[in-house]
Amino acid sequence: MSKDQIMITRRGALALAAGAAAMLAPRFAFAQTAYPSKNISFICAFPAGSGADVLVRFFAEKVAAVAGHTVIVENKPGAAGSIATEFTARAPADGHTIFVHSGNSVAGNMWLMKKPPVDAAKDLQTIATVNKQAFMITVRADSPYKTLADLVADQKAKGDKGSYAVNATSGRVLAEEFKQLAGLQTLPVSYGTASDSVNDMLSGQVDFGCHDPVFSLAQVRSGRFRVLALGAAERLKGIPDAPTFKEQGYDIDQLGWWGVMVPAGVPADIVTTINGWFNKVLAEDATKEFLMKQGGDPYISTPEESQKLMEDTITEWKRLVEVAKIPAQ
Repeated sequence: MSKDQIMITRRGALALAAGAAAMLAPRFAFAQTAYPSKNISFICAFPAGSGADVLVRFFAEKVAAVAGHTVIVENKPGAAGSIATEFTARAPADGHTIFVHSGNSVAGNMWLMKKPPVDAAKDLQTIATVNKQAFMITVRADSPYKTLADLVADQKAKGDKGSYAVNATSGRVLAEEFKQLAGLQTLPVSYGTASDSVNDMLSGQVDFGCHDPVFSLAQVRSGRFRVLALGAAERLKGIPDAPTFKEQGYDIDQLGWWGVMVPAGVPADIVTTINGWFNKVLAEDATKEFLMKQGGDPYISTPEESQKLMEDTITEWKRLVEVAKIPAQ
């Protein structure tokens, strides 16, 4: 081979290498795109202004500050949270769609629906936790029911003429277990949001409510409601004056928790980043104060611990739904 032929061959090889590099460059650049690369959406399963919305927006603002990036809240209410759950599961697994919601409700819907739209343990990744909280039995502030025993006695006398307000999965199951243990025939009255039940609670159209702590304590602070029983096995630091069911003779332990969920398949490094954001926010005194004011205790965990908690909660809620004798719909 002549010297000129060798030079031509080398030039050809260099040209091919350059062409290959140019073809691979966009893919390499895409793979190395920094996260986040666009606005992050926090999905809320309840309407704007609801107790859940207050909590989600608080964390959206705090995480935005920690991440140094824009976080917007998208409200997708309906179907006891399943619309928001399915939306999250079907979203791109790139970490830009984050579902902040009750882990108990997500787990419970696996057993309360004949055809749940997603498998919460497989179609979602639970990557962080936010708080521990519990639903509670409330009555209007001037109610004749001063204790849970007063309420039970009256509801037994009323039979199926008694009624209670409920709007969320966790509240429904807590109320049903309470009814089973107390031997009550009280009928549920379902509302789109907890706020929708206020007028009926205050007018006496319904005898009591089983609501989330954010909503309930806001009503307590406004002088409208009183708390008769808390669904957790032990009193929570955020609401030390609220008595538990167990203290009053009912073996109920339905401690709830809120978690951070993303579509299955989000890369591990992004999962770690998001978990770090939330844990940093949870370590702030302002966050601890906010959560305790809303009736919850801060709850920090790793992605692995969070996913295990969701799997365990799904198993536990199968039992709770069976105990409450609620047929799937």
